[in-house]
Amino acid sequence: MKIVVTGGLGFIGSHTVVELQNEGFEVVIIDNLSNASEEVLKGIAAITGKEPVFENVDLREKAVVADFFQRYTDIGGVIHFAASKAVGESVKDPLLYYENNLTTLIYLLQHLQKKERMNFIFSSSCTVYGQAASMPITENAPIQPASSPYGNTKQIGEEIIMDIANVSNINSILLRYFNPIGAHPSAYIGELPNGVPQNLVPFITQTGMGLRKELAVFGSDYPTSDGTCVRDYIHVMDLAKAHVVALQRLIDGNNTEKVETFNIGTGTGSTVLEVIHAFEKASGQKLPYRLTERRDGDVIEAFADTEKANTVLGWQALYSLQDAMDDAWKWEQKIRQVTV
Repeated sequence: MKIVVTGGLGFIGSHTVVELQNEGFEVVIIDNLSNASEEVLKGIAAITGKEPVFENVDLREKAVVADFFQRYTDIGGVIHFAASKAVGESVKDPLLYYENNLTTLIYLLQHLQKKERMNFIFSSSCTVYGQAASMPITENAPIQPASSPYGNTKQIGEEIIMDIANVSNINSILLRYFNPIGAHPSAYIGELPNGVPQNLVPFITQTGMGLRKELAVFGSDYPTSDGTCVRDYIHVMDLAKAHVVALQRLIDGNNTEKVETFNIGTGTGSTVLEVIHAFEKASGQKLPYRLTERRDGDVIEAFADTEKANTVLGWQALYSLQDAMDDAWKWEQKIRQVTV
């Protein structure tokens, strides 16, 4: 079956492509290379033995999207990653996020709704919960007013999918995942942000390599064990496998609703300082960092209740925080051409 993966050369997308190909799916990647490199194709091929089809498509261009679907008529499913994803950046440039995250989704769905049947996996986020009233966060937790434009695009995106599913043959699973980190254990693919990293772990590993002077830890006065924010950090390989399991559920017709929702995390919260300490153990070196003011849009803590994903999807996270930091550091050394 031919599966389209939008944003398939990005961090989570590329690892999911690997898992799809390992399960025998034929993959077509859509990516505009705004935050990815075509070199990732070689890494995917090195792991799986097969280079996926790649289409350099900007999903914000309606005519280009139409052309793609005229050329590819035998698509069995779409996994939609293509989106901007940095909370801080979205606060500074909200219109970029509304254009990139919502128009792309709309243009995709306009074509998918024409199909007799379509399986659609949406890359959502725990940010839809805002600062949840209690931990761990279940799928039934109230959707809070978004704390950032990024979070708002995920909330609106979910609503759009629910609306279109009601009047079409699109079946969808919304995967609300927490904080993906790590890299493929082979170090052939990993997180490769353009410019200054917007996510914690690549900033940590770049600082460890000496590419950044120090890491700024935003907020040290939160009501947590050490004063820093708590997040549920999930290894990207576990997250990739969740997408394949979810897709197979739709293909097999095992979904009980037109739109299903699952939290994808480890069920364990870790502070920023605990992540730093895990990196120091992986690298054998101290990381230079400073504690600074809180950042707009950050919630205090967020970690998942994974019972639904464990029982209904039959999926669970297998990698630890330390595994993820070990693999992230191995990847950073690989791309900087340091002997591991």
